[in-house]
Amino acid sequence: MNWNTLNDAQQVAQILEDSQKQPVLIFKHSTRCSISATSLNRLERAWDQDNTPAYLLDLIAFRPISNQIAETFQVEHQSPQILVIDGGKCTYHASHWDISNEDLKPYTSR
Repeated sequence: MNWNTLNDAQQVAQILEDSQKQPVLIFKHSTRCSISATSLNRLERAWDQDNTPAYLLDLIAFRPISNQIAETFQVEHQSPQILVIDGGKCTYHASHWDISNEDLKPYTSR
């Protein structure tokens, strides 16, 4: 999986812009949580959509960006959490054990 590191608040604006052309994935990852590590690993092993832009946010190091994402896309913060941004809106989100590659597929393909 080809992650873009999400570590600058300006990138949220870029994600909004890019999502007008194609769906964009954001994974909010807690580096201190075993559930987050397991969810990330399960997603990476099953991922087969390398043409979908994907951003990985270390929410421990960049909590203000996590808060900005929650506010911008009107999705309550969870950890771990995956969001699909399409057309400037969050069209899908899941957290913890509900994060699944199969569930994401319909939202990441146009």
